[in-house]
Amino acid sequence: MVKLAAKCILAGDPAVGKTALAQIFRSDGAHFQKNYTLTTGVDLVVKTVPVPDTGDSVELFIFDSAGKELFSEMLDKLWESPNALCLVYDVSSEQSFNNCSKWLEKARAQVPGSSLPGVLVGNKTDLAGRRVVESAQAQAWALEQGLECLETSVKEMENYEAPFRCVAKQFHQLYQEKVEVFHTLV
Repeated sequence: MVKLAAKCILAGDPAVGKTALAQIFRSDGAHFQKNYTLTTGVDLVVKTVPVPDTGDSVELFIFDSAGKELFSEMLDKLWESPNALCLVYDVSSEQSFNNCSKWLEKARAQVPGSSLPGVLVGNKTDLAGRRVVESAQAQAWALEQGLECLETSVKEMENYEAPFRCVAKQFHQLYQEKVEVFHTLV
């Protein structure tokens, strides 16, 4: 049984539901706050995620970061050397989806020359009548970027664990691959 630790950046525009996603994940679905204050900097959520079919686990250090440009200089330092990325947009906001490219570029700049496992998360699927970003569009973009793609509704408590389980599994898989390479060298 192996217990790994991974730094996971939670990124995206303001008000897409990053904090709600992190908080509901931390509380195992028991705590959905209806009112949030704007994150000013970074909140840290720590939770251990079991990796299916392995007996191993990954302790995720989830850095829930501010989406406002005002805090971008501070983010550069706090985002240093991430192991995984959870990129969140609002399915009812084309702008938040379009800005994912900027957030992804910023995150990948922190690990030049390395792959950064991650997931694209379309949140607020409960706003079906206001949806402007179609699943297929998000899937295609995520695939192009080498990311998994999932949708959630934190408000309806649907699929809120999936993004973090996904990045834990991806991180574990990279770890396993590195161990295998190491064994071939010995």
